[in-house]
Amino acid sequence: MRTAKPEYIQAASVLSNSEKERLFSRMASKISRKVVKQKIEDLEALAIQLEIEDEQLVEWLEKVRQLRK
Repeated sequence: MRTAKPEYIQAASVLSNSEKERLFSRMASKISRKVVKQKIEDLEALAIQLEIEDEQLVEWLEKVRQLRK
């Protein structure tokens, strides 16, 4: 299981409650199972999800750039 980078933990800590709820709803099942079993804290799970979404955005933007060429 991956660990969250400090910058993502900081970003997750300043989210509002509604933003946290939306992020939890988008969370991958593997991460949410770890939260339920209390293997990781909520804040770290949110930070990991933010990092995953950032990585997916970068991949998507690269694919769009390639398609436009």
